Amino acid sequence: MPYEAPTHTVERSLRATTGAKTVAGIDEVGRGAWAGPVTVCAAVTGLRRPPDGLTDSKLLTPKRRGELATVLDTWVTCHALGHASSEEIDDLGMTAALRLAAVRALEALPVVPDAVILDGSHNYLGGPWRVRTVIKGDQSCVSVAAASVLAKVRRDAMMAELGAAAAEYAPFAFDANAGYPSPVHKAALREWGPTPHHRMSWSFLDALPQWRHMKKTRVPVDTAASEGGVQLGLDF
Repeated sequence: MPYEAPTHTVERSLRATTGAKTVAGIDEVGRGAWAGPVTVCAAVTGLRRPPDGLTDSKLLTPKRRGELATVLDTWVTCHALGHASSEEIDDLGMTAALRLAAVRALEALPVVPDAVILDGSHNYLGGPWRVRTVIKGDQSCVSVAAASVLAKVRRDAMMAELGAAAAEYAPFAFDANAGYPSPVHKAALREWGPTPHHRMSWSFLDALPQWRHMKKTRVPVDTAASEGGVQLGLDF
């Protein structure tokens, strides 16, 4: 399917309007999965011509994603990954877990970005980071597209490794579905119940009467304090 290649337009704009010298693109994967972590990649790419075919990871075949990830691993100036576990997602909620994973990725970079491009319309990162949100940034911004591919390939590999780690995980086919709902995954949940890597506060357990008692109820937090606090960073 034809697509418009991402550009450095937003990266250049941030450099021109804010004086930012180092701009990191951020994207996440695993938000809608039923099992496994949410993974965030922060990628710094500079302004060099990107590898051919770079775009949002969801628009690429697994084979092409893997090929691009191999190229990107050395093409990017630097990148780092951050994860928030299923347990942390249950305890904190998705927004706070995304922020936790993103901060872990940013703090693992060998340089401190002057500005961050965040895929989507919601600034879940907040201060002290200077954030520019871009809807469909994984298709339009080079650094975000690179982060998208690197995050997806690494998390898929992690889930495949998890599925192979113990015989009791084999029925869930994590190597094929990466923890997302699929017919095989749903059938395994009905038969065997959730694993320690499932998100136990999620509503999929409501449809499993024999396992519903295992559902974890997250203690409500002060919405204004938790969500509003995330929004206090600069969004420009």
